[in-house]
Amino acid sequence: MDEQGKGFMLLVTGPSGAGKSSLLHWLMEQDARLGFSVSCTTRTPREGEVDGRDYYFVSREEFEERRDADEFVEWAEVHGNYYGTLSSELVRAESEGRIPVLEVDVQGGVNVIKRFGDRVLSVFVFPPSMEVLEDRLRGRGTDDEETIARRLSNARGELDQRNWYRYWLVNDDREQARADLQAIFRAEELRRERWSAPPVSG
Repeated sequence: MDEQGKGFMLLVTGPSGAGKSSLLHWLMEQDARLGFSVSCTTRTPREGEVDGRDYYFVSREEFEERRDADEFVEWAEVHGNYYGTLSSELVRAESEGRIPVLEVDVQGGVNVIKRFGDRVLSVFVFPPSMEVLEDRLRGRGTDDEETIARRLSNARGELDQRNWYRYWLVNDDREQARADLQAIFRAEELRRERWSAPPVSG
């Protein structure tokens, strides 16, 4: 079965507060073949975040220098900060024999899909409702009222991009959402196109 699942990357996105990070981290704990692509950002680290593990935290000047040097597969400005996926991170994961995992914003995810097409297993994570999304953002305790209002406003526009994504997942019940993401990943592995050769030939 070692010929399964070759040549694709897992991309998970959704509005801020939809819960995509916790879902992805759980899935990666279940499967050591997944290799997380650490993104660059100019935003300030949140409590508990570690540079080089959660993000590469850089200045706007450094980000723009890397952007101009064509180091990013995709980049976007979201909530007033830059975010970008480094080409070197995808190369690193693949060189280690892993399936690259991208947790990116909705706009950046669309750019990845446009660039890589069918190589991308794309999943859009929905909150159960906008009211629940607002509760989750407030529950973080990390953003001021202006930031929360901006995230909620942006979320409505991000939801309009949902049709770019192959799979939709509603993160209401945690255990069900985990099971759904795992099922999506496993189904992609078993697609005929992902096999380099038939497992049995007559």
